[in-house]
Amino acid sequence: MILTIDVGNTNITCGVFDEDVIVASFRITTKMPRTSDEYGMILYNLLEQNNIQPMDIGDAIICSVVPNVMHSLRGGLVKYFHITPIIVEAGIKTGIRIVTPNPQQIGADRIVDAVGAYEIYGGPVLVIDFGTATTYDFVDESGAFLGGITAPGIRISAKALSEDAAKLPEIEIKKPESILGKDTITSMQAGIVYGQIGQTEYIINKVKEEVGLENVKTVVTGGLGRIIANETTCIDIYDPNLTLKGIYRVYKKQNRKIK
Repeated sequence: MILTIDVGNTNITCGVFDEDVIVASFRITTKMPRTSDEYGMILYNLLEQNNIQPMDIGDAIICSVVPNVMHSLRGGLVKYFHITPIIVEAGIKTGIRIVTPNPQQIGADRIVDAVGAYEIYGGPVLVIDFGTATTYDFVDESGAFLGGITAPGIRISAKALSEDAAKLPEIEIKKPESILGKDTITSMQAGIVYGQIGQTEYIINKVKEEVGLENVKTVVTGGLGRIIANETTCIDIYDPNLTLKGIYRVYKKQNRKIK
């Protein structure tokens, strides 16, 4: 079995693959500082809670946008699983050609999303990840990563409203019954959710216009992506495990022997 780890700014999402099937997934909070022993024990215990024997993990691969986590996380895998994980970074074989002027500036999370979307659903494809930031990345029919867009994430927008406006509270992110909010909370929910839907539709249509293609698949992932995907016909597919699937497909290209 292969342990895939996606280190994001908010959560560390882990998936266990048996052949091409994801058999378990779980999350750990990113922002809490941890030692290698803590990471090792947390992963060990979470695997057991998901009915997976830690000794059955034959290899691991990490995709990270949080450098400060990597030393302890890698150390935990070495110490408790006797695995030196593959790291998704510049120079690793991915199967995606990055044709931007500075390929090394493209985040590892965006690359694995692009790999997953292109290999599973085909190209041309626009992959949207509703994470801490909302990212839009375009891969053409040949598998070339042509560029993307970065926008504030849904939670960032909600947090900015509550922190920078003295009388606005923290809110649950969900679609209200009407776009015309009847109180402070529902008006904020309307602005955040419907604003995100409008932004998403506009960017999708603008990308299609700029690349001159109408038959672009639109694939969405990320925890809050389902809310947006359910409210617009511009989105073709919602895949909550796309990032983990992309990491696993990058792993398969490394031709590494499983212990």
